[in-house]
Amino acid sequence: MKLVTAIIKPSRLDPVLEALKDVGVAGLTVSEVRGFGRQKGKTEVYRGAEYEVKLLPKVKIEVAASAEIAEKAVDAITAAAKTGKIGDGKIWVTDLDTVIRIRTGETDQAAIEG
Repeated sequence: MKLVTAIIKPSRLDPVLEALKDVGVAGLTVSEVRGFGRQKGKTEVYRGAEYEVKLLPKVKIEVAASAEIAEKAVDAITAAAKTGKIGDGKIWVTDLDTVIRIRTGETDQAAIEG
């Protein structure tokens, strides 16, 4: 079992969700987050005054899946989130030791399947 975590541009969320649905992802979590990487923030003008936005809005997507589905999810996220411009985001995959569905007590693969 794997946990796929992706940080993407908010504008790419809908295409990424569609792509994940198409590859068979049974469930996911989406969070609004803020951060910076190579972009290092940006300068904006509000009512004539310049100010620096150091942490940019991003979207964090987390998917727990089998190794096979996780690989497909990474490919789907990469294809759907890519704009070719700086700030497209990052994806990382980590191993999951145990997953438990609280309602039923199911564990591991049974807990993450639809």
